[in-house]
Amino acid sequence: MRMMKRLATVGALMLAPWVTMTAQADQASVDRLTHLLEPLKTYSADFKQQILDASGSSLQDTSGHMWLSRPGHFRWEVNDPYRQLVVSDGDDVTLYDPDLQQVTIQPLDDRVTHTPALLLSGSASQLADNYDVTRQQQGATETFTLVPQANDTLFEQLKLTFYSEKLDALQMTDSTGQRTAIDFDNAETNVSIDPAQFQFDIPEGADVVREQAPAAP
Repeated sequence: MRMMKRLATVGALMLAPWVTMTAQADQASVDRLTHLLEPLKTYSADFKQQILDASGSSLQDTSGHMWLSRPGHFRWEVNDPYRQLVVSDGDDVTLYDPDLQQVTIQPLDDRVTHTPALLLSGSASQLADNYDVTRQQQGATETFTLVPQANDTLFEQLKLTFYSEKLDALQMTDSTGQRTAIDFDNAETNVSIDPAQFQFDIPEGADVVREQAPAAP
């Protein structure tokens, strides 16, 4: 599951600690997040990703581009400093490591969509069934904190940050305190995206690993 853990390194920009914000919990937070996500049919953006340890020291910096088409279609392409690709066609999630020439294919199921990247490609209306959601706002910046209700997810906390109602950043924290922060730039919403972006042709000679869907608890 090493490659699946790489997928789980989708996160977001932390807000400055001096910012004072009023938190909102309960259904109002879910309704507001649903209001922001439901109109998001497609999304394309450059990203910069940073992984930080529990003390805040930088462990890794990467950059690339993402494409999203709801429901269930997703492409996450890392270009620098090393290539990496995650593609969802709505049925399967394919993870490709060019350096290892390894392809991992796993059915798209509920637990896979608990990874931050694929969460965005799912149904916003199901958030209340899977996450405890709270909201904080400072001016035009709104930050939603999602805590999974299940115990088998790859993160303990996920933050989605919107600026002027546009998705701006993600942040994930895992059980060790490691944080993954991603800023989006040059974002385009609800534009036409070539369906071929969500298809993956297995390279000749690649090692292919097909994983079964996790058993229901």
